[in-house]
Amino acid sequence: MTVISENDYASYKFSDGILIITYNKDVVIDLPAAVYVVKERLAIHEGRALPVLCDVRQIKEVNKAARSYLSIEGSILVKAVAFIVDSPVSEMLSEFYLRTNTPTIPTKAFNNFDMAIKFLNQYK
Repeated sequence: MTVISENDYASYKFSDGILIITYNKDVVIDLPAAVYVVKERLAIHEGRALPVLCDVRQIKEVNKAARSYLSIEGSILVKAVAFIVDSPVSEMLSEFYLRTNTPTIPTKAFNNFDMAIKFLNQYK
């Protein structure tokens, strides 16, 4: 997998028709960061709807405004989302997001990369 784009918040890669977004260590996602990440992702999509894997294991915090924005605008051109979690913090963040923001697309959290890819392969 080759990194196709990087910014202060995340790096973006393609793997077999799935966009993989890996968030940077200790990053804080506020509304401007969420808007930037979505804008960058949409440029990468080039108008194609894709399944997306988000590795959120190293995120420090996602504020309420960012979560709300990502649950709606963050779903544009996304067929399905899988979150990769491992620490209690990243797992809690993803569970809270899923409970409070009700994504409009199939969305699940996994602590196993292969299971997340298997889930996303259904939506290619």
